Amino acid sequence: MAEELYDIEVAVPENPIESFLRMDRMPHIWCPGCGIGTTVNCFARALETSGLDLDKVAIVSGIGCTGRVAGYVRLDSFHTTHGRAIPFASGLKLANPSLKVVVYSGDGDLTAIGGNHFIHAARRNLDMTVILINNFIYGMTGGQVAPTTPIGASASTAPHGSFEEAFNLPFLAESCGAVYVARWTAYHVRHLTKAIKEALLKKGFSFVEILAPCPTLYSRRNKLGDGLDQMVYYKNSSEIKNGAETKSVALDLQGKIIVGKFVDKERPTYIDAMNEHFRKRLGDRYIPSDENKEPNPCLERKSRSAASAGRASF
Repeated sequence: MAEELYDIEVAVPENPIESFLRMDRMPHIWCPGCGIGTTVNCFARALETSGLDLDKVAIVSGIGCTGRVAGYVRLDSFHTTHGRAIPFASGLKLANPSLKVVVYSGDGDLTAIGGNHFIHAARRNLDMTVILINNFIYGMTGGQVAPTTPIGASASTAPHGSFEEAFNLPFLAESCGAVYVARWTAYHVRHLTKAIKEALLKKGFSFVEILAPCPTLYSRRNKLGDGLDQMVYYKNSSEIKNGAETKSVALDLQGKIIVGKFVDKERPTYIDAMNEHFRKRLGDRYIPSDENKEPNPCLERKSRSAASAGRASF
């Protein structure tokens, strides 16, 4: 009788973003103190309030720690080869302009081997949102110098410190033609959530850089403490300057961090420019690409009928 009195089922509250995740793939592989998981939380909350139809949102990533995001988020997702997330995403958008395409990857993947694709997608103003996690290092493959490693920072391929000038990513994105450019850190969760939502709803090439700690291969090697210590640094060293000139927001080793929304402008997207050009050249013979047109039902992915299995992941 006493045992029956204590046989009470207690309802476990569901995490607000659990429905956005593939829970069968948990626990994730990220290290304790890594900031990538925090950014995923912000991304999910931005999606939740964006009003976007999740069946028309596709997420693409490349190789690296951040590249695992596509496998954990419960959307149509594609885990591509190293540096090729943006061209794959470009193909998705051009084949089905009604999709909202998101590229979610790391600084090494998108601006080293993938740098060529990054600058040309921004130049063309392809309608996609690029979320770049900058942890200043190649985190998954051994801690090598990345295009964002600050001068003086130690890495496995630069044990005495890097001497190479690092990319100023907001300046790079704006210079190449991005219509939305913002930078936040994993500490600024409310600002970051708002920025991701704005980027998702922006028509054209939108870019959000997120500084996130890599406690295992960057912070430890450079004697910067753990993930919490890096978050304290982000809190104490960040200054919000919305509208700042992007050429003035370069980063250095443990120096001042300028965060904010730097660029928010309008210009024709790649598809808009293509339609306008061929209308002038071909007249009524040209059938324009329509971003609001539903795709041919014969070409829809089979995953739509497999609701119990979640959305497709490749």
